[in-house]
Amino acid sequence: MTRSGFTRSSHATAAIFALSTCVIAAQGAQAPPPAAPAGQAPAQGRGGPPQPQTPPPPMSFFVTSTPIGKGGNLGGLAGADAHCQALATAAGAGNRTWRAYLSTQGPGAVNARDRIGKGPWVNVKGQSVARDLEHLHGDTLDLARLGNTLTRVTALNEKGEQMPGVPFPGSTTPNQHDILTGSQPDGRAYTDAADHTCNNWTSEDAGSAQLGHFDRTGGPGISWNAVHPSKGCSQQALIATGGVGLLYCFAPGDAK
Repeated sequence: MTRSGFTRSSHATAAIFALSTCVIAAQGAQAPPPAAPAGQAPAQGRGGPPQPQTPPPPMSFFVTSTPIGKGGNLGGLAGADAHCQALATAAGAGNRTWRAYLSTQGPGAVNARDRIGKGPWVNVKGQSVARDLEHLHGDTLDLARLGNTLTRVTALNEKGEQMPGVPFPGSTTPNQHDILTGSQPDGRAYTDAADHTCNNWTSEDAGSAQLGHFDRTGGPGISWNAVHPSKGCSQQALIATGGVGLLYCFAPGDAK
């Protein structure tokens, strides 16, 4: 090989070596992935541990797990509210104000829908019951067709348990789907002369109470709050009708 050919070959070899060195250096100098913002855990790869999920919103609705036990005599609205509050407290949700979904009649009548806030409401598992008052009561034709999400599945008690409704075939569990409300389907009080509230929730003898079905099953309709009256106001009369004197409890959004 001539000296000029050897020189050209040496120069070419040196150039290739220099280029390879630059590529390796560039690969090694790639910037690391951006750091996570302050207070935020670094992103995990596909094989990393699962990220914590957002906790469900706090419970704002439940069916009482136990009745007061005196038929339609709840001690008035105050007694019914106290029962809701006590059960919520036992379940760890006593830091909010709780009210029973009940109407009263006569002078100074109270509408159940005016006692429970504006929504939304969820059960102990964070499942939706209704977005707002209008959705809960089907105030418009479209909302009535849509229906709220208060069903046998979502109408849980404060412990997260399903209450016994119309028994499934083969079940021996007694039906307890009647819920005391004293209300019309729109959540308002009755204005006629008949007793729909066991004398404004003070009678465990004479009178009657309007009832809803939490499981939306049986009776002349599938209303959650206004299906039929009870056979009387005693505890035995409520049991004979299909319930035990359970209540709907709502948190209107007020902290205690």
